[in-house]
Amino acid sequence: MRFPGIIPAVTTPFDPTGAVDREALGRNLAALLDAGVHGFVATGTMGEAGSLTPAERRLVVETAVQAAGGRVPVIAGISSGTPAASIAFADDAAAAGADALMLLPPLGYRADARETVAFYRMVADAVALPIMAYNNPEASGVDMPPALIARIAAEVEQVVAIKECSGDARRIAALLNAAPQLEVLVGGDDWALEGFSAGATGWVTGVADCAPAECVELYDACVAADLVRARAVYARLLPLGRLDMTPKLVQFFKGAQDALGFTGGPVRPPRLPLDEADRAVLDEAVAALRAPAVV
Repeated sequence: MRFPGIIPAVTTPFDPTGAVDREALGRNLAALLDAGVHGFVATGTMGEAGSLTPAERRLVVETAVQAAGGRVPVIAGISSGTPAASIAFADDAAAAGADALMLLPPLGYRADARETVAFYRMVADAVALPIMAYNNPEASGVDMPPALIARIAAEVEQVVAIKECSGDARRIAALLNAAPQLEVLVGGDDWALEGFSAGATGWVTGVADCAPAECVELYDACVAADLVRARAVYARLLPLGRLDMTPKLVQFFKGAQDALGFTGGPVRPPRLPLDEADRAVLDEAVAALRAPAVV
């Protein structure tokens, strides 16, 4: 299975009572599909998966599968601190109709290389769906360099892709060289153009939750080798993209969704709403997106 193109890491809207707002999620997903995105990641970091109950996680995945209708793949985040917990999340995701899984190294423990490989192997041995490994040192506390990712791919057959979110664009080429059997996707929003130029085939992105058409335009320009057009749209996306690798990425992108015609809405504790200074930063980023492209 492959994952080319623009794959939003979708947010999870909540209603005024704090429950998952399935109708709002469905509307968001329909709008993303209308804009031409190529897949969904559900129950990832952007989806506040750590604050969701197992039943809520399954509801989110079911909603994404229903919205996708078989037109694009749905990848379910199953990251956790133990193989058992990730396997349970994977089983629920599979039952909800997910097409693939996305998995960080074990959370809450700085596993070494041997333990990291074993973690992926234990999860893969217990599930049937393909796995997108996820390297995000900021989120997991573990950096998986290209050599380790290549080792995982060689030893764990179900790991078919890597979402690379170290922020180092040089890793894209290194991964393609070390593990040519893997599909490599950009996982950070402020180096997507660099990643595509280096050979990444896809982009798992939070910016696409609020600017899907522009993200698709960037991808299409890269595929067409139209660097002038790609640079122009990228310049408008970057102020939002730079908010991705921050602790408040969920608040920023939910706020951008609200400003741009989607439903972001509130976040769950321990997250709090943006303060005045952060709101000003977000307003500037939204204004840059709305500005006319300069080619």
